Amino acid sequence: MINAKKLRTVILTTAAACCITLSSAAAVYADSPAAYTVVKGDSLFKIGQIFHTNTDALMRMNNLKTISLNIGQKLKVPCDTYTVKKGDTLYLISQKFQISLDQLRKANGIYTDALNIGQVLNLPGIQPQIEENAGTNTGANTGSDTDTNTDNSEEIKTGTGENGSDTSGYTTAEVELLSRLIHAEAQGESYETKVAVGAVVVNRMESGLFPKTVNGVIYQNINGYYQFTPVVNGWIDKPANAEAVKAAGEALCGADPSKGALFYYDTGTTNQWILSKPITVKIGNMVFAL
Repeated sequence: MINAKKLRTVILTTAAACCITLSSAAAVYADSPAAYTVVKGDSLFKIGQIFHTNTDALMRMNNLKTISLNIGQKLKVPCDTYTVKKGDTLYLISQKFQISLDQLRKANGIYTDALNIGQVLNLPGIQPQIEENAGTNTGANTGSDTDTNTDNSEEIKTGTGENGSDTSGYTTAEVELLSRLIHAEAQGESYETKVAVGAVVVNRMESGLFPKTVNGVIYQNINGYYQFTPVVNGWIDKPANAEAVKAAGEALCGADPSKGALFYYDTGTTNQWILSKPITVKIGNMVFAL
């Protein structure tokens, strides 16, 4: 049996340790540089899941008296931030910090792949780095360079691709997005088929009937329906292999095995609407049509 005096000492020691832990956590929360904007359907519970915390902690951090939230409301969240640099894409950032692309999207309310240099992103699950000297900017875990780019609106551009294709007219994010679509749609198909899938996106951009950007075409939603299955099932967020990246580069540079097609489907489809479209070419297990 534990002596009463010893028991009291244990309780006080434990309580003191808890106070120190809570105090430290509160300090981290208070200094957290990250902010999250509430969107429709959000709750403190859902936001807590994104940022690896809970409702009570979020209420303390933001001095909330109730769990009610308003769309557009800004909340402090317990994570570090990252400042976008030239050459960055959401996928590359997710890989760098070992955060799932889906979580990175949710934490920042970004559901396309467009980024701007200087844009600040939340890094869910990465604890904020507290600077000992408030006025000192070391750039640790923020992605900031000593040579700061003051034009925050500059769009990230890419140059010659790994396959030698000149894709300088497109952003790094656009090339990467098209690569992921090709990988998702034509994995296991021939290289020619992969280039043809990419060409369909380019043909849509140039047709005047669809959006004029890679992001716009791939993420287009008409009457509640996305145009490409990988956007619906989440495969669009899976990394592309080297062959898909090469195919994207060729398609963006004008290669078009699809012969001007605006649509494609596999040979097993039974959709009468798509089957009614004039066929331009069949390549492997995929059919391309106008």
